[in-house]
Amino acid sequence: MANILLFGAGAIGAVYVYTFMQADTRVTAVCRSNYEAVKKNGFTMYSIRFGNVHFTPEVVRTAEEAASLATTWDFIVICSKCMPGSAPSLGNMIKPIVGPKTAIVLIQNGIDIEKDIASMYPGNPLLSCVVYLPTTQIKPGVIDYGASQNETLNILEVGTYPSTAPQWHKDMAHQLCTLVQKGGGNAQIYDDIQPRRWGKIIVNGSLNPITALSLCSDADFLNSSPGAVDLVWGVMLECVAVAQALDIQGVDEALAKSHLDRHRARAMEGRGKEPSMLTDVRENRPFEVEAIMGNTVRLAKENGVKVPLLDAIYALAKGLYEAGMRRRQAQKKENSS
Repeated sequence: MANILLFGAGAIGAVYVYTFMQADTRVTAVCRSNYEAVKKNGFTMYSIRFGNVHFTPEVVRTAEEAASLATTWDFIVICSKCMPGSAPSLGNMIKPIVGPKTAIVLIQNGIDIEKDIASMYPGNPLLSCVVYLPTTQIKPGVIDYGASQNETLNILEVGTYPSTAPQWHKDMAHQLCTLVQKGGGNAQIYDDIQPRRWGKIIVNGSLNPITALSLCSDADFLNSSPGAVDLVWGVMLECVAVAQALDIQGVDEALAKSHLDRHRARAMEGRGKEPSMLTDVRENRPFEVEAIMGNTVRLAKENGVKVPLLDAIYALAKGLYEAGMRRRQAQKKENSS
């Protein structure tokens, strides 16, 4: 039986807690903001794919508490938001629970997010994953996985970092996919995961920050003016240009157009969605500005790619992020006084 520690059991993390439990593994969930609710009541998930279910994993609050369980973890599955530059770093937070053969699994958004973990744990399998999962935590411990949208989308794309990793690292990737599939999910192995990450950044680097800044769903923004579509398309093409400068295969204008066409078709039907950054802004939570926008802009500069739209949107999104940080700090200070 595989031992799995899932770090960051929020909306996406909870779905994978359930998936791994259905695969007959031992799952321990590291919960933070929802710890008290999950510890007391477990998770409730409303879902078209899995039905309405209640499940109660083993729950801890920190990696140090997980380490006290004296378990050797086969997989540490990271589902928390990717926040480069935060303190303590993700690598330091998981240090108490990483064994010599533990596979570290990054189910996180963003681009160029693997290097810090790879440098801290060069001998461990590092599995980089792209996820498509329409799920939200509507209150602590209560998950809406596609129920309100009548969706069953469930895709996990998995590859080793780097793509030239040893065979036993690739074997761990195959084992992870087998467990996801056994638990009722979809998972696919890729020899090189980076084209899949860049394929997603075409959307995450455009519609995610634009909707957060405009406070519109993706459909509402695309329907708001002819210039809205032009803006999104321009940002998508800049993301493609950065990927091509890095020689990322398969990321081209045709791929960007397929993404834009799909979102425009949904917008015309009135089937808009709130991307994660917009939800975070509405809920006064930190959002992944550096992993998605900052890293893309930095890679553009390092490779001599002009990205004026990305530069502007990153600057605005970073300002919004910092304003949120100041607001939360003020609220915390007010609540403690």
